[in-house]
Amino acid sequence: MGSTGGSSAGRPVGTRDRDGEGRARNARPRDGLGRPLPYGAAGVERQPEGIVRTPEESVAEAQALLDAGKPFHAHEVFEDAWKSGPESERTLWRGLAQLAVGLTHVARGNVTGGPRLLRRGAGAVQEWAAGGGQWRPYGMDLAGLADWARELAEDVERTGAVVDARASAPRLR
Repeated sequence: MGSTGGSSAGRPVGTRDRDGEGRARNARPRDGLGRPLPYGAAGVERQPEGIVRTPEESVAEAQALLDAGKPFHAHEVFEDAWKSGPESERTLWRGLAQLAVGLTHVARGNVTGGPRLLRRGAGAVQEWAAGGGQWRPYGMDLAGLADWARELAEDVERTGAVVDARASAPRLR
């Protein structure tokens, strides 16, 4: 069987997926937990990136995505807030993104890295809250989120069980 000059993804060898502005961006469809699927497969709608939202909009959208069992997508909302928000809040939003991606990993069955990310996110939001004395920014319960993350990490490590992202999603407020 001879070479057709194309990749297994159906693209010419050496080409990369690009967004509308020419930046490299993987165009493969993704499942609800953000895992890449083969080109041409049906996936879930991707979360748009680079959206500037108010903090309240970020919290509401991330909660809706968590409730829908899409923590990977919620992580992207938090990442947008981390990148577009004030420097003084970057640790907060980065920690929230780590919590969401930690949930993503434990839902994917990563019983080592998932708990590590959950604990790292819990530490980041607690550090941010303690540093500024703000435990309920934008109505979020940071102490409760940190407790949720540590308990989930401990449960996953103890049982080795894969969690259901929707059933295990935290309440941000």
